[in-house]
Amino acid sequence: MLLEADLPDDVDALRALVLEQAHELDLLKVFRAENERLQAIIDALMRHRFGRKSEQLDADQFELALEEVEAALSQAELAMNKASKASCERPRKTNRGSLPAHLDRIEQVVDVEDKACPCCGGALHQIGEDVAERLDVVPTTFRVLVTRRPRYGCRSCENAVVQAPVPARIVEGGIPTEALIAQVLVSKYADHLPLYRQAQIYARQGIQLDRSTLADWVGRAAWYLRPLRDHILERLRRSERLFADETTAPVLEPGRKRTKTGQIWAYACDDRPWGGSDPPMVAYVYAADRKTERPEAHLHGFAGILQVDGYGAYAALARRHQQIRLAFCWAHVRRKFYELAESSPVAADVLRRIASLYAIEDEIRGLPADERRDVRDQRSRPIIDDLYRFLEARGRQVSAKSRLGEAIRYTLPRWDGLIRFLDDGRIDLDNNAVERAIRPLALNRKNALFAGSDEGGDNWAVIATLIENCKLTGINPHTWLTATLTSLANGHPASQIDQLLPHAHVG
Repeated sequence: MLLEADLPDDVDALRALVLEQAHELDLLKVFRAENERLQAIIDALMRHRFGRKSEQLDADQFELALEEVEAALSQAELAMNKASKASCERPRKTNRGSLPAHLDRIEQVVDVEDKACPCCGGALHQIGEDVAERLDVVPTTFRVLVTRRPRYGCRSCENAVVQAPVPARIVEGGIPTEALIAQVLVSKYADHLPLYRQAQIYARQGIQLDRSTLADWVGRAAWYLRPLRDHILERLRRSERLFADETTAPVLEPGRKRTKTGQIWAYACDDRPWGGSDPPMVAYVYAADRKTERPEAHLHGFAGILQVDGYGAYAALARRHQQIRLAFCWAHVRRKFYELAESSPVAADVLRRIASLYAIEDEIRGLPADERRDVRDQRSRPIIDDLYRFLEARGRQVSAKSRLGEAIRYTLPRWDGLIRFLDDGRIDLDNNAVERAIRPLALNRKNALFAGSDEGGDNWAVIATLIENCKLTGINPHTWLTATLTSLANGHPASQIDQLLPHAHVG
């Protein structure tokens, strides 16, 4: 610290001292901004490791907590009832009439042994009955389908032998029916049960199936189903608006005893928010890397609006192909500021403004595109214009190296794509539609850890595409897969592949 006695009397010396102090202050500001940035990174990592993973409360996680509370309450009530031999004061919930009508009903009659009146000994007659339905389960039951093909000969000439041809199968000469293969696929790619766990489940029924055998069935089924995935992707290319996203797919590297990072790209369309007539669809494509030419190959011939996050491959794609216009995702912008909201009033203010945009979107969801555009022009555009001025002003005031500066620099260069939704009612505020389609892949990745090869990654993309489209259209994936595999095994013509898609079975 400088004292008055330490100050020089010479003007030039004083000027030099002031300049030196100013330089040190500038350095201090840089160091302070860098320190704040690093501390924000540490806080974000700690939040990622130990905190909530979403900007909002996960309803499923909340239900888990309620399940534990309700289970504990039920246990306590049962203990009190047993101790006091009294009925519970709170009426128990019943499912009378709610069990599906298609389930088999196995009736049992619980009758009195003696049908003589306990008072006078006369014969009792039925005056009514109480009926209760309980849901029962039969554990996974296997059965063996025995196919007999009689051979016939002619007694006159004894030369001709007539026999019906072998029924077509997905696994020629193998033991599984198409229904069993469908069960393996649904368990692996919809219920996220790795093949080795399925083998353990089958073993409890006395069925010894090696994991490699199940993997062979999966590969054969994927070979038959791949044209359907490719056809869905081709239909998506003909759409006027698509969502795109990608996620990692760890894949085992043969001979190196480690995994490499592949990618599964997701392309989706969903016109339900603006009342469009096309069914929602999604297609997954596996690639060994994340190079910028991957989406270009996947979307060859696409012309329209591509709604994406901030990954540079999409911007490069739009620069090379003028017929593609990018619409960026406000959820990704919100995420940048959400991480800073607790310590930054500026970030909290940005979140408030973005929340008002989402409130308007909630009101207009499902309206025709023209009506959505008009409402956005009247109500959302003023919020957008004000937010742009706010971010520009704050961007000049904060260090570019701070986390807040990084969030602003992420947002402003993408502004043209972020505000594209104002002029087109078909565009959503974010690309959550495709992010929802990515979540099943993440669950499968978590349980299976990695794919065994690049071919396995491609099989993953093919089968996951078809199962996710079944879910989007509301049909049972096991029923659809069984029927589709049977049709494909019997030589369904490629020219009529549209008839096999999940969307063709709706209505």
